[in-house]
Amino acid sequence: MDMLINGTAAHAAEETWIEVKNPATGEFIDRVPRGSREDVNAAVEAADAAFGAWAEKTTRDRGLILYHAAALIRRDHKALAELLTREQGKPIRESTDEVRGCANILEYYASIAGMPAGENISLGKAGDCLVTRVPLGVCGAIIPWNMPVIIMGWKVGPALLAGNTLVLKPASATPLTNLRIAGLMQEAGLPAGVLNVVTGPGEITGAALVRHPQIKKISFTGDCATGYRIREMADSHLAALTLELGGSDPMIVMADADIPKAVEGALRGRFYNAGQICTAVKRLYLHEKIAEEFMRLLTAKTEGLAVGNGLAPGTDMGPLNSAEQLGRISSVIRETTEREEGTIRAGGCPLTGPGFDKGFFYKPTLIAGVAPDAEILNNEIFGPVLPVVTVPDLSAAIREANHSKYGLGASVWTRDLATVKQVYREVHAGIIWVNRHLTVPPEVPFGGTNESGIGRENGSKALDSYTQSKTLYLGW
Repeated sequence: MDMLINGTAAHAAEETWIEVKNPATGEFIDRVPRGSREDVNAAVEAADAAFGAWAEKTTRDRGLILYHAAALIRRDHKALAELLTREQGKPIRESTDEVRGCANILEYYASIAGMPAGENISLGKAGDCLVTRVPLGVCGAIIPWNMPVIIMGWKVGPALLAGNTLVLKPASATPLTNLRIAGLMQEAGLPAGVLNVVTGPGEITGAALVRHPQIKKISFTGDCATGYRIREMADSHLAALTLELGGSDPMIVMADADIPKAVEGALRGRFYNAGQICTAVKRLYLHEKIAEEFMRLLTAKTEGLAVGNGLAPGTDMGPLNSAEQLGRISSVIRETTEREEGTIRAGGCPLTGPGFDKGFFYKPTLIAGVAPDAEILNNEIFGPVLPVVTVPDLSAAIREANHSKYGLGASVWTRDLATVKQVYREVHAGIIWVNRHLTVPPEVPFGGTNESGIGRENGSKALDSYTQSKTLYLGW
């Protein structure tokens, strides 16, 4: 597979390929070039050359191309979903949802292409002002491996609709579906150079992209440590930033909640994509009046999840994406057990034996009786492990929910409007769900507070982050 630079193929030498393997089986799927700083430079030059003509197009014309690209993604959604499952590991049902979600995002941005962008300001005798929004120029996007297709949509849709050109760097573990969708966007009529994909290690291609002086904005989704380094590098040339850096989302279940519905919410919210989602439920706070019943139901359902190859029918949860991820989760459980910070109610170990020996599988895990100050609650757990804390009341739940450096999402499960209002006022998070978790439609702004990042993606406001205001002052 070739790197996409200005719509042409840039072949790497044989020794500079990155192999992409199926995390469920270890099988070789494909290979992509191990890009260099020179490749990034070439991509930025191609994007810069294409910027003028692309920015001059009307938003309606740019939106039509996004709409046509969405149609092609829908046409090929089965093949795209299978490719995503093979490189990422998630069940085919989840991959299908993600691919269709990307099409939804592009359709959404196409649908708002005619929205007015700007304002008129009357200054009386002093004159009038016309304020418009203009594109930034060449932007960069760095995509993670956990939800590569949906996050590509989040970044590509508003950036291109706003009139920017883009250089995109996918994760080395999951570049294939991103490349395939970039090809479909070209097929939909996207001019050469408007969207460029450069594959390669983050420390080489990612760093070169962030440091490039012609890059006007970087949108990054990933871990906190990398986000801080990107912020330092981007400061050298004042590039604008959107950073989505993960979270440790609390789920609060009150005594008046619909318990069966909340159990299903916790199950899906924690174990979807093997728990490898920024906004997954990562801390569960149960009111003491319903904690025992809730854990009985949740334990039974957790133990009933079918774990296996994402392509196999009936699979509820696939493998972790890498050996490193498997090692991290194993370490978390081992250390939690050694510190006696909770009781394992389900799972707690890797899956081994026939069908699991070549993949990175871990059992869906519940840890009950976790103390509010336990170490397992202090860091983001990016895998199928759910620590559970029992709380006496809403105030205690909110206090513990806020005891985190993150602030991405949170959910409360209740029938009481006063409870909802209090959680909305007091919990530190960019999005608060009520009686649901995880759902982020294209229309809804997404982003966090504290160390969960800066800026917002999704929704019409995302266009603002890819534009800047320009004022015409008419001094009559």
